[in-house]
Formats: sequence, structure tokens, C-alpha cells
Amino acid sequence: MNWVLLVIGGLFETVFAFCIGKAKEVTGLEMYLWYAGFIVSVSISMGLLIKAAQTLPIGTAYAVWTGIGAVGSVLVGIFVFKDPANFWRLFFITTLIASIVGLKLVSN
Repeated sequence: MNWVLLVIGGLFETVFAFCIGKAKEVTGLEMYLWYAGFIVSVSISMGLLIKAAQTLPIGTAYAVWTGIGAVGSVLVGIFVFKDPANFWRLFFITTLIASIVGLKLVSN
């Protein structure tokens, strides 16, 4: 169950990165609403990491949580914010995903 919480927490890390990206595109009230979304999503993300780390090794939990957020943020950048998707970016994202899966496989 804590692995599920950890994955959800990593996805919320992607959400808070998305909120930052949207906030820098707008001004006024809409900007503050995106920052509010950032605060809510970072709180949920951290809370789920804390809960998962109660039973999972902290080094593994943190690395997986951060990795999910990193992969998700790069994919959001590519698909939503039109960041470049060249061979090397995709290659290293693939190696990051393989590392996350590897950490899960070798953890108790």
C-alpha cells in the first residue's frame, strides 16, 4: 500500500511542477490560483512521501518519489509546454525510469 502512496505522491510532485509552469505564463488572480494549486499539491505530495517513508527505506522512497516527479515534469514540459524532445532527453528519461523500477525491484 505504501508503494501506491509513494507513486501518487510522485504524481503530485509532477502536478506542483505543472502549476509553477502555468503560473509563470499568467498574471493577476490566475497566477495566484496556480500558486495555490502548487501549495496544495506540494503539501499532498510531501504528506504522501512522509506516510510511505514510515515503512519503506527512506533512501529508496525519496529516490523513487523524486524520480517519478522528475520524469513526470519532463513529460509535462514536452507535452504541455512544448519543451524539446530530442534523443538524449528521451534516452536519459528512459534510464531514469529503469533506475526507478530497479530500486523498486531490489527493495524489500
